[in-house]
Amino acid sequence: MRIKTVLLAFLTLAASSLPLAAAQAQAKIGVVNVARLLQEAPQAQAASQALENEFAARKRELQNMERDLKAREDKLQKDGATMAEAERRNQEKALRDGQREFARKQNEFMEDLNVRRNEALGQLQRSVLQEVQVYAKSAGLDLVIADALFASPSIDITAQVLSALQAKGRAPAKP
Repeated sequence: MRIKTVLLAFLTLAASSLPLAAAQAQAKIGVVNVARLLQEAPQAQAASQALENEFAARKRELQNMERDLKAREDKLQKDGATMAEAERRNQEKALRDGQREFARKQNEFMEDLNVRRNEALGQLQRSVLQEVQVYAKSAGLDLVIADALFASPSIDITAQVLSALQAKGRAPAKP
């Protein structure tokens, strides 16, 4: 009986000190939606446009090559029956060679595009992370959580960070 009383007194004392300890340990927390920042930041649109411009000529070249191959294939199907056997075989071989070359160039294009896209995404992610850290420090936050399942709008800092990214996106680039 005596042990139960001592244990109960100890638990009561510990429970009464919890609100004081919780108040002293209260941290300022912010939550940020990283996917929204990566999608809506002007830096994301700029990176996307830069990639489009960088790969536009190669994309046009592939489209022209594809149209040419399609026209050659249609001509071979239409005129193949009236061609001499040797000429038809030469045309078929040239078409297969062209299709292989097209597939090779298309694969190179996709690999190069993916490498550059990943580089641009990595740079954008670093920029967004840096801006989140700058905002968190200036707002006196102790912890920032990315992509929480639920967060009260009062601790969601996505809009503020996006505003800062937009302000930097409008500013002239530093040399």
